[in-house]
Formats: sequence, structure tokens, C-alpha cells
Amino acid sequence: MRTKSTDKYEALLAATLTLVHNQGFHDAPMSKIARQAGVVPATIYLYFHNKQDLVNKLYLQVKEQFCVAAFDNYDHQAPIKKGFEHIWHNIAHFKLNNVKEAAFLTQCDNTPMIDENIRQEGLKHLQPLLDLWERGKEEGIVKPVSPYLLYAYTVYPLSFLRAIQEKALYGITDDILKQAFQSAWDAIRV
Repeated sequence: MRTKSTDKYEALLAATLTLVHNQGFHDAPMSKIARQAGVVPATIYLYFHNKQDLVNKLYLQVKEQFCVAAFDNYDHQAPIKKGFEHIWHNIAHFKLNNVKEAAFLTQCDNTPMIDENIRQEGLKHLQPLLDLWERGKEEGIVKPVSPYLLYAYTVYPLSFLRAIQEKALYGITDDILKQAFQSAWDAIRV
């Protein structure tokens, strides 16, 4: 019986991330993933049931990395705006400096490739942000709207900025980030 190797598992995840980033989900078949990872195709099935399982596991791994970065040094007791600004800048830093991972998460937001139970599990990692917004609503600071709307107006625009920066259409400077944060805050504050 063959044993599993952490290196091969990680190589398969990294290969999938690269291929999905460069070519999209549908142009990243298992054969290309195996070739990119430097393994024979049958090796994939030692670690994953199928491509869906591979993508779901990669999603959870990247979502966790994203959330660890988002809440780095976050003070749960901080005032609403200050706490949100800290999280927002952490997210901006992650998205602008981890291009493949950020692009992958954006693609996952817009595809049925991710199983709904896996998507919900990934959302649990965002709970500190959801709690902050809820506290902001209770204090009358944040608009009393769905967290999906709050996310759409504050975090999702960072995906657009990342994409245009990646295409060299627009450079994201510290001043642009300050303006972007102020626009995000203005969109959700009462």
C-alpha cells in the first residue's frame, strides 16, 4: 500500500491554485494538475476523491489563510470604525500581495464549483468581521443591511482593484488605498 506524502498533497494544491489562476477551473483538468505538481495522475486519487474534492479542500485552505491575515492583530474591543479599518487594510494587503490566492477566492465566489456546505464552512472564518458589523448595527454606526451587502460594498471592490493592478491598468498606492477605505466606510456607515 502506498503512503501519502505531505509534499505531494501540497504540490497538488499549489498546482491547482496556479492552473486555476492562469486558466480557470475548466481549463485545469486533473491531468494538467498532476503534470504541474510533478506526479502521475493516479497519485491525485490518493489524496482527493475527485476534482470537486480537490477544489473544495483548496478553497478551505486558502479561505483560512485569507482570514488569518484579515484578523491579524485585530482587537475585538476596538471602536467599530477603527476595527473595520484594521480588518479592511489587512484584507487589502492580502488581496494585493497574494494575487493567486485572492483571484482563486474571487473565482470561488462566482462559481458553483464549491459545494455549498464547504462555502458555509469557509464563511465561518469571517465571523469576527460579521460580529463587528453586527455590533456596529446595534450601536447605530453601520447600516442595518445584510452582511452580503456590507461585504459587496466594502471587501468585494478590492477584488476589482487587485484585478486591474494585476493587468497593469492601475497602480494601487497608499493614497488610493486610503481613498478606497474611505469609500468603503462611507458605503456602510449610517
